[in-house]
Amino acid sequence: MGKKAKARRGSGNVFADLGLPNPEQELLKAQLTLQIYRIVKQRGLTQAQAGDVLGIKQPHVSALMRNRAGNFSVGRLMEFLTALGQDVRITVKPTRKVQGEMMVVG
Repeated sequence: MGKKAKARRGSGNVFADLGLPNPEQELLKAQLTLQIYRIVKQRGLTQAQAGDVLGIKQPHVSALMRNRAGNFSVGRLMEFLTALGQDVRITVKPTRKVQGEMMVVG
């Protein structure tokens, strides 16, 4: 028999678990991209139509639909959401933890 795989509980951020740089920012970008994906799909927009709304070319929309935010900043992803008719709110409040966290509620 082969080696048994060891499992461990994740931190809740796969980017941190993989040891990638800027894991909180990457998780936030993934969450924003997921919201964009859901809205585009819900509205039945083609990638070309979504590109017109977002002000980007179709290949960039294609990348977003595959959850590849690429070089888009968090700010740019939030602009995409507002272009799709969404309100984006940022709330800053004290945390009881050593370090705060970022999240998207949709």
